[in-house]
Parts: sequence; structure tokens; C-alpha cells
Amino acid sequence: MKNWFKNIGPATLVTAAFIGPGTVTLCTIAGVNFGYDLLWAMLFSIIATIILQEMSARIGIVSQKGLAEILRSEISNPFLRIISSVLVISAIVIGNAAYEAGNISGGVLGLASILPETTINIGSYSFNYLSIIVGFIAFILLYIGNYKVLERSLIVLVILMSLSFLTTAIITKPDFLAIIKGIFIPKFSEDSLLTIIGLIGTTIVPYNLFLHASLVKEKWHNNEDLQFARKDTFIAVLIGGVVSMAIIISAAASNLTSVNNAIDLAEGLVPLYGEFAKYFLAIGLFAAGITSAITAPLAAAYVTNGILGWKGGLRSTKFKAVWMFILFLGVLFSSLELKPIEIIKFAQIANGMLLPIITGFLLWIMNKKDILGKYSNNLVQNILGFIILGVTIFLGIKSVLKVLLSL
Repeated sequence: MKNWFKNIGPATLVTAAFIGPGTVTLCTIAGVNFGYDLLWAMLFSIIATIILQEMSARIGIVSQKGLAEILRSEISNPFLRIISSVLVISAIVIGNAAYEAGNISGGVLGLASILPETTINIGSYSFNYLSIIVGFIAFILLYIGNYKVLERSLIVLVILMSLSFLTTAIITKPDFLAIIKGIFIPKFSEDSLLTIIGLIGTTIVPYNLFLHASLVKEKWHNNEDLQFARKDTFIAVLIGGVVSMAIIISAAASNLTSVNNAIDLAEGLVPLYGEFAKYFLAIGLFAAGITSAITAPLAAAYVTNGILGWKGGLRSTKFKAVWMFILFLGVLFSSLELKPIEIIKFAQIANGMLLPIITGFLLWIMNKKDILGKYSNNLVQNILGFIILGVTIFLGIKSVLKVLLSL
């Protein structure tokens, strides 16, 4: 058991990143609106995430470089390099700054549902002091600059989150036959299309591909360690998928007709299953918010470091300046309850464009013998990769059109 714990970590941060308040909310809405019918979309998302994250980890261990560093060195055309750099920084650095407020607000929402009044009024301004507390916890863990401390802290939070949501799913006494059908028999309707796109898009996250490649080289330095990275990826992402499914199942079993977020679900479960259900969901949402509040600034810092060719790691001044900036904006927007809608829309467009581009770039790199040698993709890995690429292109077009039509 001790040896097993020693060889898990980087992929847990990936799971911590993709199960944020946005994922929790979307899974809740999916369960309420479509019951168990969209569990298959989550199964597809998890399989696709495992395949892509394994490739990302392989690049990090074999090349001992992050994906952003390889992007900068392998694109020789100056114009294309500038365009790709701007797109990546826009989607991940600016995007994560916009999403960070949602991450912190999610953690706050979880705490606020089980605590008394949390808003302080000063003159005509009001702010939520819990945002500062959540931001401070994230700041301390990031400022320590020790990868092992960060990794272990997030492992504990992910375990807490997993137990909370799984317990809630069990409490609701779901229909197990309906769950099996929902997982293995795909159902598709025009009404559910955007929700399916959302479930896949919130699980296969562009910045996680950058984050994973950078994290594995902090932990492992030899090609022989690939076996540990693969096991880590499979277990951690699978746990993330089970958590997401547990949220959908809880919402589907609740028999509620309308919810906006996980706390609405928690309140709706109280009459049926008691206060315990509310507390478990609240703790899960808090853990989901704080883990994403830590990993989003971390990913932005790694990407900026790699794209701009900065030297130094977690403890370098420039690296810290990037994540501090992202975290500060998140705390500010969250505590003042501001919603940077236009920035989020811009980030969604950039992310929609970035995911298929990065997936294509990843597949290109995975077939370069001069970088990966015998660890380059085989035929089966390429076939699976190109199927996922097709899906990401479809998702990208749909998500960009959705945002543009809403402007």
C-alpha cells in the first residue's frame, strides 16, 4: 500500500482540475433533466481522457519537457508559433483567470450552505469573507512551492470529494438496472445535445494536457517509470469519472424537476434523505471548488513558463507571479460576486478552438520518433486518438457557435 501511494499523484491533480464546480453543476443538471440516460457520455469522456492524458504523461516523462515547451520548440514557422502561443495563453491563462472566480465561488457555495451568514457589508459594498478563506488556503499550498506537499494535499481533497459524492449517490438508493442501461446503451436527442457536449467538454480539458506533461517530470525522470504514470492516470481519471457519474446518479434519483447547482440538489434531498445528504454534497462541492482553485493557477503558470521559455519551476519568481495573478483575480471576482461574463465567453471560444488544435498537435508529437523513439504511438493508439480528435473538432465547432449565437 505504501509503495502504491508513493507512485500516485500527478493524475490526481488532473482529476482535481476537471471536477470543479462547473462539472458538478453540469452533472447535477444532466441528472435532473435526463435521468440516467447520459451516463454513457461520461463513460466516453473518461475513456477519451485516459487515452489523451496517457499520451501527455508519456511526452513529459520521455522528453522531460512540458507540452508548452515542445509546442514552442517544434513549431519552426515564426508566424504559426506566435499564433499558437497567443491562442494557448488566451485560452489557458486568461481563461483560467475568468474560471477561477467560479472555482472559488463553488468552494464558497459548499461552505455557505452549512454555515450561518457569510456576507459582510461595508457601506454600499458587500463581500463574502469565505472567498478570502478559500483563496488563502489555495495561496498557502501554492506558495510553499513543494510538489510533494501540493500533491498530497490534493490527493486528500480528491478522496474527500469522492467519498462525499459517492455517499450521496448511495443514500439516494438509485435504480441499478437503469444505471447499467444509462452507461452502456447510448441515448441521444436534440434536447440533450448541448448537455452531452458539455459533459464531454468539461472532462476533456485542454489545460490538463499541459498540466499533466509538466507534473509527471516533477515526479518521474526515467522511461521505466512510464508503468507508474499509466497506472496513476488510469486509476485517478477513473475515480474522477465515477465521481461525476455519482453526481448524475444522485440528481437522477432525487426526482427533482429543476435545479441550478449542486446546492439546490442538496436542499432538495433534505426532505427525502435528511440533513446528511446536504452535508455530504456541501463538503463535496467545497472540495471540488478548492482543488480546481489550486490547479487552474498552477496550469496557467506552467503554460506561461513553457510558452515564453522561462527557466525555473514551482519556486521561481515569474512562476509564482503568474499563479498569484490568477488567484488574486479569482478571489476579487468571487468575493465581490462579480461575473466576468464577457471574459468567460472569450475563454470558451478560445477553449473550443484550442482543444482540437492541441489534440492534433499531441497526436503529431506522439508520432515523432526523434522525440519519443520507441515510445511513439502504435496503430491502435493512433486510431483511438484520431477518433477523439474528430469528436473534439465537433465539440469545438459546437461550443464556438453556441457562444457566438449568444452574443
